[in-house]
Amino acid sequence: MSTTEAGTGERLTIAPIVGPEDPRHFTDSGIEIDRLYTEANLPKDLDERTGEPGEYPYTRGPHSEMYRSQLWTMRQYAGYASAKESNERYKYLLSKGSTGLSIAFDLPTQLGLDSDDPRCLGEVGRTGVAIDTIDDMRTAFDSIPLDSVSTSMTINAPATVLLMLYQLVGEEQGVDSTKLRGTVQNDILKEYIARGNYIYPPEHSMRLTTDLFAYCKEFIPKWNTVSISGYHFREKGCSAVQEVAFTLSSGIAYAQAAVDAGLDIDSFAPRLAFFFNGHNNVFQEVAKFRAARRMWAKIMKERFGAKDPKSMKLRFHTQTGGVTLTAQQPQNNIVRVALQGFAAVCGGTQSLHTNGFDEALALPTEEAAKIALRTQQIIGYESGATDTVDPFAGSYFVESLTDEIESRALELIAKVDEIGGSTKAIEFITNEIDESAWGYQERYRLEQDIVVGVNKFVEEELQVPDLLRVDPASEQAQVARLKEFKANRDQAKVASRLEDLRNAAKGTDNLVPFIREALRDRASMGEVCAAMKDVFGPYRPTF
Repeated sequence: MSTTEAGTGERLTIAPIVGPEDPRHFTDSGIEIDRLYTEANLPKDLDERTGEPGEYPYTRGPHSEMYRSQLWTMRQYAGYASAKESNERYKYLLSKGSTGLSIAFDLPTQLGLDSDDPRCLGEVGRTGVAIDTIDDMRTAFDSIPLDSVSTSMTINAPATVLLMLYQLVGEEQGVDSTKLRGTVQNDILKEYIARGNYIYPPEHSMRLTTDLFAYCKEFIPKWNTVSISGYHFREKGCSAVQEVAFTLSSGIAYAQAAVDAGLDIDSFAPRLAFFFNGHNNVFQEVAKFRAARRMWAKIMKERFGAKDPKSMKLRFHTQTGGVTLTAQQPQNNIVRVALQGFAAVCGGTQSLHTNGFDEALALPTEEAAKIALRTQQIIGYESGATDTVDPFAGSYFVESLTDEIESRALELIAKVDEIGGSTKAIEFITNEIDESAWGYQERYRLEQDIVVGVNKFVEEELQVPDLLRVDPASEQAQVARLKEFKANRDQAKVASRLEDLRNAAKGTDNLVPFIREALRDRASMGEVCAAMKDVFGPYRPTF
């Protein structure tokens, strides 16, 4: 268990439950906060442990100038209903100053199912955009030149399929694939642990991931082929220490799988990206980002023998904490998001998404999305956080937290290693996060942790702003478009391409070119995923 008794030699990784008279203060990771921090709290080798910005071990940031020369990518997460409606939202965000797109897909797409699958009834276009075909991807990016925008796709089990659709649309626009920039999340391990949106067993999903590493190295070299996600661990209820430990353990698993597949570490590691959550405790969050950067640099250099400095730089995207948003007094969420975004910037994020204040109730309206984007712009241009590199460096408190988070996270990584790595430690990691989530609820119930407007400063009347509502007719229209697409194609050619993909899945060839050819000849996303499932089978949890 995470909350081991004192005296066992193990430290807490979640905050303990304490009585109302207990004067102690803890972070959510169980780190006790002293009344006052002084020089005595700093490690004697501080300069060696932190280094200079842009230099190993990158505690102070991956670039020497950071935001003084260029702000982070302001990447607002968006997508709903149809490709056409999502395209309009993307153009709206770009017109308001967003510098990157982040695509939200609906649940059927995330599960590799076409919109006409009976299991998808009522879910099409609800939590994101429905992308079934190359026609949908073409519409989603209509009049958006793919060589001038960086696109992040929050997609995992079918990530390879969606990226191939994107590449094909880029080619139709006349954009050379070497100019495409962006990220596919493609982090399947966290699906088994925290979200449940998986299709295939882990070993086959890992094959698809490493196949994409190899393909993009040759054909789409500026693309980040995986965004290793701690965000969803934190959304499920883990602490900051657990978020760092389990995220980096996943990174180790992907790197090892690629090396085992014959790839040189420096051939793919520079394109690995990470995805973290931003929470309200500004000081712990800044320390978390600094610790994770230092830890990854050491892992790449000492564990994998990386030589290229780019392989050692942990580059990450941050999204403010969806789980911290409240349906009660939703305007308070604007303040929470501002704090979380400020912490991410002070911690050195490379891109940032700020949540809409209404997202505890529905997908964000245009107005909420604009306020969220303006929040980033105010942080960037008015807060002073961008004027100097690593603004919290040397803080007795933050430097102490950075060291403590690193030390505790390394202990958890060692436990995962003992089990055999993340792919074999799914049950252990899941149990750890579940225990942490229970602790959160208990501390909230006992008012040890305060959530303004929910368990303190409560107002009886629920304030409900105007909400975005997805028209149910959009689902029927999407299914109709898909049926027309499937009716007007060379059925024999599609069947042949899908059979080629099945045969390749039975062997050891890189699957990405076979996926690409099937999509180019108008197979649907669901058909491609189903063809591989015919060979790999489904994943069924055993715990």
